[in-house]
Amino acid sequence: MSKDFREENAKRLLNDSLFIEAFDTLEKNLLNSWNASGVSEIEAREQIWLSLRLLERIRLHITSIVETGDMAKKLREYQI
Repeated sequence: MSKDFREENAKRLLNDSLFIEAFDTLEKNLLNSWNASGVSEIEAREQIWLSLRLLERIRLHITSIVETGDMAKKLREYQI
């Protein structure tokens, strides 16, 4: 898979309304579960925290594909 193709797919995902809605809904549901959990539900709270971190890492990974592609293009433009 070419780098340009990966970058374009990543951009498309980050701008896709269903993708955005899915991530926002998952994050909201996880935060609601966390807020509704009791202090003694340590294992459940840890699983929710891990899920939130994973969701963030997925979004950051896709964003980094776009940013890396943008940076590579700029480097090619300014190369002498």
